[in-house]
Amino acid sequence: MDWKKLQNGSDVRGVALEGIEGESVNLTPEVTKTIARAFVAWLHDKTQKGSLVMAVGVDSRISGPTLKQAFIDGVVECGVRIYDCGMASTPAMFMTTVNEHLKADASVMITASHLPFNRNGLKFFTPAGGLDKADIASILDLASTGASVTLADEGCCVPTDFMSVYCDTLVNYIREGADAADHDHPLQGMKIVVDAGNGAGGFFATKVLSQLGADTDGSQFLDPDGSFPNHIPNPENKEAMASVCAAVTAHHADLGIIFDTDVDRSAIVDKNGNPINRNALIALIASVILREHPGSTVVTDSVTSDGLTDFIKSRGGVHHRFRRGYKNVINEGIRLNNEGEECWLAIETSGHAALRENYFLDDGAYLVAKLLVEAARLKADGRELQDLIVDLRCPLESEEIRFTIHTDDFRAYGQKVLDEMLTAFGNEEGWEIVKPNYEGIRVACHAADEDGWFLLRQSLHDPVLPLNIESNVCGGVARIKSHVFALLARYSEVLKC
Repeated sequence: MDWKKLQNGSDVRGVALEGIEGESVNLTPEVTKTIARAFVAWLHDKTQKGSLVMAVGVDSRISGPTLKQAFIDGVVECGVRIYDCGMASTPAMFMTTVNEHLKADASVMITASHLPFNRNGLKFFTPAGGLDKADIASILDLASTGASVTLADEGCCVPTDFMSVYCDTLVNYIREGADAADHDHPLQGMKIVVDAGNGAGGFFATKVLSQLGADTDGSQFLDPDGSFPNHIPNPENKEAMASVCAAVTAHHADLGIIFDTDVDRSAIVDKNGNPINRNALIALIASVILREHPGSTVVTDSVTSDGLTDFIKSRGGVHHRFRRGYKNVINEGIRLNNEGEECWLAIETSGHAALRENYFLDDGAYLVAKLLVEAARLKADGRELQDLIVDLRCPLESEEIRFTIHTDDFRAYGQKVLDEMLTAFGNEEGWEIVKPNYEGIRVACHAADEDGWFLLRQSLHDPVLPLNIESNVCGGVARIKSHVFALLARYSEVLKC
């Protein structure tokens, strides 16, 4: 058993079901039980507590109930009291550690986000937030040795409906924030379509929006189904976004909302069926945050547009473009605050949005709740959410190309390419290396027929060099791409995917 293969950054992920050729099951119930026992040992060492309380939840994946039971069995054998929250969202599972109802020492969400039906995984939380990459490595090291502890208490499992508590928190937040004439129904008169993609997010339509007076007719794929029969539950997926956009226009809705499987990511759609995601979503929530917290720094990942930077600056904010990976973005926001630079928003283009006011937790439902407060306020003035970003400058063209590195030591080879290209790009007429820059090489292309930028970087986990290009002129992307390809042609181990 190669336990290290189960690590995916700050999560555990593996193949839990047969069904895809070439993918052998490595996240079995027995493996999950072993990880559960190792997690208890890890947590006991960190807290030095003689008794421990945990919570566990699961999304709609087919393998979820079996793996959840294996996890419960493992921690109960160690003497842990664990609350079984059933079908839940990842953000809600973190909230079990800070909410006064449970006050769990730690929690676990069994999910693999938007990955295919045969995958599953575990996300771990303590009151300090989600565990980091080093923590997961330590837990898997303990699992590889069969590490375990036996606490003084007798372990037990207690079923609990924490999702109702979590939903009530969102409902009350929107009621208080909107401060509408009809306090209990601030969304009265609004038609809002929710697309849960058959993940865990259907609760938002029934337990949040309906309670606030919204008409949710036209919402789709609310029923949990781990085979994901309609589309991948992923706001970044083109088919998924097209589906919710079509539902908004077909039902003449005021707004559309789409979640990923475990509801830590989201995006919205305006009444005309236009998606508000990636740079537009960042701009939208940044406009709200910067009104509430003037001068705040907004941390994003590395592939955000120049137009977003201008937008944030025009609102008096500071755009701190960091590295890809939602944990990287969140941790950078936390770091800046700890060092005295106010940061109230850390958000990745994938839809992971973490707000300082909400524990820097990437919570797709909370992000939408905050935007709904704004929507209710704007509605009273005859305005809509999209009005907040009418001046966001969007590129005329954009494209992502992925180069595969065909060598065993792909990370070292990829770094060699980047090191050499830093000099090569810097010597090209009309190109300027952008600084500061925290990931790969970002180049501003000043030539009139290119007028844009590109970023060449290494993938976080795969033998891939992604190349992101944007241009403000017709044909600009093609010209920049041709220019970059010519310089990369010397590397025989790098091939376009």
